[in-house]
Amino acid sequence: MSSSDSFFSQATDAQFVRLAETQRTPLAFVLDGQPAMALAGDTVLTAILTQQRSVRASEFSGEPRAGFCLIGACQDCWVRTEDGARIRACSTQIADGMRIVTRAPAGLPGADQ
Repeated sequence: MSSSDSFFSQATDAQFVRLAETQRTPLAFVLDGQPAMALAGDTVLTAILTQQRSVRASEFSGEPRAGFCLIGACQDCWVRTEDGARIRACSTQIADGMRIVTRAPAGLPGADQ
């Protein structure tokens, strides 16, 4: 098992399990303040869901959301970067060093979730 294989197998509570294409270039990113890894070519949605079970919490109910249409039409996978920029997780490619926040910023509905 390569070092990237062992890293990706650590996310035991992930929604997505990577079974193939493990030889692509690894990229480091930060997810809710925690270091994480993805592979070059992954969308932000894929990068998040290989680490945890949901992409974000609903700002209306606080319930977990994992994306809906996965093609950029439904508005269900919006997340933010640490600097506050909104990005659509299903159609944005992960970048090395990207810092992603899946919880609503303070002052917005869902911020307490």
